[in-house]
Amino acid sequence: QSYLRNTGPTLAPFNAWVMLKSLETLDLRVREMCRHAMGVADALGQEAPVARVIYPGRADHPQHNLARAQMEMPGNIITFEVKGGRPAAFAVVKALKIIDISNNLGDAKSLITHPATTTHQRLTPEARAELGVTEGMLRLSVGLEDPQDLIEDLAQALKAA
Repeated sequence: QSYLRNTGPTLAPFNAWVMLKSLETLDLRVREMCRHAMGVADALGQEAPVARVIYPGRADHPQHNLARAQMEMPGNIITFEVKGGRPAAFAVVKALKIIDISNNLGDAKSLITHPATTTHQRLTPEARAELGVTEGMLRLSVGLEDPQDLIEDLAQALKAA
């Protein structure tokens, strides 16, 4: 009730127009981000400080075949685990120059988050472990930047791990 009273039940005309304009290019943006993500995921898999990469577009993902059957593209979210736990993961995040930290993924620019201290912070350590959420885990939303720039940014940041 109070939300509707304060914001109104509809978008302002300008906001509706801006949203409509963004929807016109959504398909192009998502396809490009997914294409970039595949290259970034493969590059992450080659980095020594990375214990594992979780991305349905990679053949080593346990549900890769299911993802190929159900999805046209495997998405732009890559989860990876840095050896060394939370200190190493935080060092990587702090060393990034292009990719920004955020707990709200889903932008045209690349963003990274630490699930154990953001999306899964309310869970007990035991519950996180049961779900496979480790202290070294990072979740990356790949954006529209040049994928080689992202790969180089991650490579230099992983040296801090």
